[in-house]
Amino acid sequence: MNETKFISWLGKIASVIAILMYISYVAQIYNNLHGNYAAPLQPFVAGVNCTLWSIYAYFKKDRDWPVFWANFPGIFFSFATFLTCFPW
Repeated sequence: MNETKFISWLGKIASVIAILMYISYVAQIYNNLHGNYAAPLQPFVAGVNCTLWSIYAYFKKDRDWPVFWANFPGIFFSFATFLTCFPW
């Protein structure tokens, strides 16, 4: 397998793993909504990080789609987790 094909596959696999990482926040959101609140700092920082990486990947000259799609779902899942960490 040549290097370009390898990097392309690696980007796709890494994107899927990153998306699964942020989907795993669903369990914490569920717990938060049922009164088992978690610390809000980690999901907040993850949300900021995902936002910055998504902006970077989208606006760079040659868009970096694997980086964008790996981080874009994290914006929503991270901030949803953050917002549910507090008893309203």
